[in-house]
Amino acid sequence: MRTRGVLAVLAAAVLFGTTGTAQELGPGGLDPLAVGAVRVVLAGVVLVAVAWLLGAYRDARFSWPVVVAGAVGVVAYQLGFFTGVRLSGVAVGTVVALGSGPVWAGVVEWLLTRRTPSPRWLGATALAIVGVAVLTGGGGGVSWLGVAASLLAGLGYGVYTVAGSRLIAHGQRSYGAMGLMFGVGAVLLVPVLVWRWPGGLDSASGMTIALYLALVPTVVAYLLFGAGLKALPAATVATLTLTEPVVATALGVLVLGEEITTATVVGGVLVLGGLSLLALPSRPQLVLDRQ
Repeated sequence: MRTRGVLAVLAAAVLFGTTGTAQELGPGGLDPLAVGAVRVVLAGVVLVAVAWLLGAYRDARFSWPVVVAGAVGVVAYQLGFFTGVRLSGVAVGTVVALGSGPVWAGVVEWLLTRRTPSPRWLGATALAIVGVAVLTGGGGGVSWLGVAASLLAGLGYGVYTVAGSRLIAHGQRSYGAMGLMFGVGAVLLVPVLVWRWPGGLDSASGMTIALYLALVPTVVAYLLFGAGLKALPAATVATLTLTEPVVATALGVLVLGEEITTATVVGGVLVLGGLSLLALPSRPQLVLDRQ
């Protein structure tokens, strides 16, 4: 069960990692707020429909405050992430958002449950965060407003990761939890989409990018993400998704022709080392505690 959860989260992170490259391959002039809003609105509709058809809401076992908190986290992540990437660049925006995500998730989970993250999580997260810091290449001339936006994205990510985990722990199916959070998030973002429309989305290429972002690194990825939350603690899931900046960096080199550097290699090795530590089999009593 745990191994399948790890693989599901890693697959989700790989899809998440295509986001920045997809944006770069899209038309110029895309508004980050419009892109983030349309991504959630489209994905929210699809995720709710899928969960409804699969019967996730027949028993209606969920807490609305937790759903709303998760939806606010979804909104904060999308708006913060795309704004941070626009202001600080794909590399820095991605690594700050995703690098801070596990820390925020661990803090939020601790505040709610008073359960301190395991030493393994602390060690794995520390390794991975050092890795993503190295991947930034020092960050000279970085927009601190962009960094702040990316930190907001990381906080949003931590909040909806913990909220999704709690919904699943209290009986909601994983795809139902994703549908609830993204569905309510879509409602919250409709005014933003109307306000920023068209934001470059009124062209065929702009809408193609929007559809890709909504369906692949959102709908498919978050279904996998939800499956991981069903089997793993929220803090562990957040750390595993630090695979994303490694994938994003690799795609930048292979697809966009960006230069590979020593920092790229060292940072990638550190992140993968942290993930390997986290993916090691748990002792039987830890598995029982999770159940």
